[in-house]
Amino acid sequence: MAGVDVSPREAEVLELVGAHLSNAEIAARLCISVRTVESHVSSLLRKLDVPDRRALARRPPAPAAAAVPQPPAVLPAPLTSFVGRVSERAELAEMIRAHRQVTAVGPGGVGKTRLALAVAAEAAGEYAGGVWFVDLVPVTDPELIATAVAGAVGVGEQPGRDMTDSVLAALADRHALLVLDNCEHVVDGVALFLERLLATCPRVTVLATSRARLMVPFERVYPIPPLSLPADGESDAVALFLERAAAVGRSPDPAQRGQIAAICERLDGMALAIELAAARCSTLGLDGITAALSHPLRMLTGGSRADERHRSVRGALDWSHALLEPADRALLRRVSVFVAPFTAAAAAQVTGDEEGIVAEGLARLAEQSLLVVTASRGGTEYRALETIRQYGVERLAEAGELAEVRSRHVRWCLDEAAGLAVARDGWRAGFDAVADDLRAALAWAADRPDQRTDAYLLARRVAELSFTRHLIGESQGRFEQAAALADDDAEAASMLRHAAAVAGCRMNGDDMYRLHRAAAEAVLRSGDTAGAARDLATAAAGAYRFSGKFTGKVPHEEASVMIARARELAGDDPAAQAAVALAEAGRALIEIGTPQGLDGDALPMTIARAERAVELAHRTGDPLAESAALDTLTCAQSWAGDTFAAAGTARRRITLLSSASDTPAGTHELIEALAEATEAGLGTGDLPGARRWARQLADHPLLAEVGHRATGWLLVTDALAGNVEEVLTGGVRFLDAWERAGRPARTVLGPPAAAVAMVHGLRGDEDARREWSAVLHQVDPSPGNTCGYGAIFEAMLLLHRGQARQALERLAPEPGEVWQWVTWIWLHWYVALRAEAAVLAGSPEAGERLAEARTVVAGNPVAGALVERAQALLDGDRERLLATAAAFDAAGCRYQSARTLLLAGDGADVGHAPMPSE
Repeated sequence: MAGVDVSPREAEVLELVGAHLSNAEIAARLCISVRTVESHVSSLLRKLDVPDRRALARRPPAPAAAAVPQPPAVLPAPLTSFVGRVSERAELAEMIRAHRQVTAVGPGGVGKTRLALAVAAEAAGEYAGGVWFVDLVPVTDPELIATAVAGAVGVGEQPGRDMTDSVLAALADRHALLVLDNCEHVVDGVALFLERLLATCPRVTVLATSRARLMVPFERVYPIPPLSLPADGESDAVALFLERAAAVGRSPDPAQRGQIAAICERLDGMALAIELAAARCSTLGLDGITAALSHPLRMLTGGSRADERHRSVRGALDWSHALLEPADRALLRRVSVFVAPFTAAAAAQVTGDEEGIVAEGLARLAEQSLLVVTASRGGTEYRALETIRQYGVERLAEAGELAEVRSRHVRWCLDEAAGLAVARDGWRAGFDAVADDLRAALAWAADRPDQRTDAYLLARRVAELSFTRHLIGESQGRFEQAAALADDDAEAASMLRHAAAVAGCRMNGDDMYRLHRAAAEAVLRSGDTAGAARDLATAAAGAYRFSGKFTGKVPHEEASVMIARARELAGDDPAAQAAVALAEAGRALIEIGTPQGLDGDALPMTIARAERAVELAHRTGDPLAESAALDTLTCAQSWAGDTFAAAGTARRRITLLSSASDTPAGTHELIEALAEATEAGLGTGDLPGARRWARQLADHPLLAEVGHRATGWLLVTDALAGNVEEVLTGGVRFLDAWERAGRPARTVLGPPAAAVAMVHGLRGDEDARREWSAVLHQVDPSPGNTCGYGAIFEAMLLLHRGQARQALERLAPEPGEVWQWVTWIWLHWYVALRAEAAVLAGSPEAGERLAEARTVVAGNPVAGALVERAQALLDGDRERLLATAAAFDAAGCRYQSARTLLLAGDGADVGHAPMPSE
């Protein structure tokens, strides 16, 4: 990069792009906004003269003065120093260099986590893509393993993909180390996840800790031995005891090393047991510790050597537990139901004791190293190490208190969830802090008939909170779980409807259809025939409205049968009648289907049906039902060629939804409506309005992980307006997100790919244009690309290059021949550009084309200016020609304004208009 002025911040961004981090991850790493990262990436593309992000990632790193250190390891900070295990650290480090998946195996308390953390920290510099630590202790459902990994890596779920696919897409090209800690209780789920991870992410290495092998392909097992116990008294075990004893205020006399070694031997060199013993040194002394270990109930024997080591930890815990006062024993076992850090107030609610008494007891347990204390914004928090927590749960069961305490824990979770549901500030952090407890409480309660009511309420709360937290895959599953737990069929149907709406947000039309039909069955069992009619009609209408979200089309006959059944059940219920009317309007619109379908009264009747559906929905007072009907009316109006009426209906829909609730159904409708309003603005030449809606869509938090879907219409709008820098910046995000999502082929992604390809062509960057053209043909090989938007963007580029005859050939089909592909958004652009091409190509039909276009585009400020400019060129009226530049500026179309000024020149280089600069 000699001679290139790259700022220190740009050098940091370049380094992290080379490490294959996404813009969101770079923003988080550098504590700047995503928009700022996008600006730096755009600047680097221009300064380094490279076409795209992938080429940028291949550039050599910045000079040493501006170089960025390796991405820091995302590992928990150890609370105490790591002692010994030099040979084990070296052996395990060598294993993860040689093998992609290594499992450190050993009994609880042997020190698996600490060893893995030490090795990972030392190896961090070898992994350009980062080192990530995932604690699986709170994971009670194997289905949530990917969610835990996503939380550690900083990846969100991508609509249209489940959480596992989202994680795999994010890690696909990373050279990274993933540490999965405490896998033993979800071995099967970890095995399934790892098989996919190892197959999909060839540069990711996994270091797992577990009490048992994971039994996955390519696994290499490293058995962790107890701490060394040499006979001379010098060992890792003794060193650990001495350090931990000194930490609590008493350093043993060096002459007592032999006695310490004997204690360590009695504890089989188990790290946790030694730490617990050392913590008692200041109060019991070595003699007291030795006497306590002599008690026959402290140590269990039998089984294999591995079992003996495991039981030695249990023995140490038995011993430590026996030394507690009865009240502290009770407190320890009762707080063991918490899987995440908890406060004294939370513990008081779950244990049933006064908060002051509980706080004193927690402090005593922390002094005995049975709880870890941390400070947080919410106050002092406590956490039991997992081995101790599991031991406490066993003691809770032995005491016969398990059901009672877990029931109180469930009620505490319900209270926490209810508080989060109404919180305005800090609720996301609050949810993250208690989410694992909510899930654990739900997993326990869901299997107990006597807890069914609370389990239902908790599943519903978790579903609502996880949706707002944008964990939409979990949200759908929790709503379905709530439906299964509901005692009332009507409540079950309500939960299934919510699940269907979340499925819509996930771009999963098949689940939407399945869940609405299931809701119809449930509500019909309750005797609500009108409710069943609504659900059946909604399922059928969704098959028409969201056909692009289905893996296959719902058979027309099947949908018709459902509509007939819905009509039969609807009776005189207004909401049911509105839903049936919507489904019938959608079916009528689909049945038009061909140009012949536009003949006669078919389309006017369809519009009338849609207007009737809007009217009926409006009477119900349900804005979401009315929004759905307005969507169908918009489509019918656009097919009729009434572009301005369709745009007005789309804007009416947005206004209606501005007051709708932030539910899954409301969110789904809003996202769809923002896209539709953007399209409407483009179709009528309202570029400022289109950009406003597109910006809202791009900034919607639910689309944060799907930049290709979020930024698509914004790219189209900016390309047509001539906002070059915005297109280059947005194109980086689009391409990066699309590649991370697995390069999906979706028709809706075609226009933005064509738009970016055009802009690169306008800039004269043929390499970048060819690459984006390849993307275009991969995402959408349909006639919409060939005959619709593809023709418009290609014609604009040909006209820019002075190739008017080729542009005219590209737009040769009459609009009626390609009506399916140019109606709605592209009709005005098509006929206006066609007229301009005819004029510049010297076509004898130029006058006729202008007259036809003027009638079609009347009222469209951009297309109207295009036609007016073409007429001025045909007439040789330079003053009239220059006046169109001001019209383009007023319409927010900078590129066409600049092109007009060139066209008003001497005409020697009429095609090559300069791209407007920032």
